[in-house]
Amino acid sequence: MATVQDVRSIAEALPEVTAGDHGHDHLTGWSVRGKAFVWERPLRQRDIADLDGAGERVPRGEIFAVRVPSEDKEAVLASVPGAFHVPHFNGFPAVLVELDAIAVDELRELITDGWIAQAPKRLAKAFLDGA
Repeated sequence: MATVQDVRSIAEALPEVTAGDHGHDHLTGWSVRGKAFVWERPLRQRDIADLDGAGERVPRGEIFAVRVPSEDKEAVLASVPGAFHVPHFNGFPAVLVELDAIAVDELRELITDGWIAQAPKRLAKAFLDGA
């Protein structure tokens, strides 16, 4: 089970990351050169209604949104059953992740992939070459 502190530690360990408010709700998010890759995203009433309507379990713990490469979204959703949710993000390259349902190593991989998806190509390549 991952925690908010795990999200913070993982995100802030990546190159050129800044933390700050994300969106009009003033929730915490992390970005690389101005492009968000992970942010707090509590479920809204519409999200809960969408999950209920689809017969899915409504998560009760901490929820974060993480950018994913568009071509990898379906694989990410299938990788850890029950950890990822997509209300509101259909057609958008991000998933909602329930921290109570994901291991720290899986969260690290997800956040790192989100960072790679948002980082400038040269920065991502330098990071991958050094990894």
